[in-house]
Amino acid sequence: MTSQSQGIQQLLQAEKRAKDKLEEAKKRKGKRLKQAKEEATAEIDHYRLQREKEFRNKETNVMGSQGNLSAKIEEQTTEAIRNLTSSYHRNMENMMKKLLSTICDISPEIHPNFRPAV
Repeated sequence: MTSQSQGIQQLLQAEKRAKDKLEEAKKRKGKRLKQAKEEATAEIDHYRLQREKEFRNKETNVMGSQGNLSAKIEEQTTEAIRNLTSSYHRNMENMMKKLLSTICDISPEIHPNFRPAV
């Protein structure tokens, strides 16, 4: 009988150790899942930050080039205005002389179709 009760005791102890090992394995599995989830979240965040950085770089390249285009157009417009202004000042005096001479220097002539009254 004692050997039978010893055998039962051993079985109960073995069952308890198995339950303990099972619980410990479940805890390790839970910890590992939690750790994997945290690692995945960190990796996702890192990837998201990297993609956002690339997007911002591309955005600044595109917007920067548009800014460069507007600056270039502004510069060309300023240059054209400067050229026109200098041309105006350079030619204004000569043009005014021509206009005044055309208006003021009148040489009276008789029109070819004029017939004197008889």
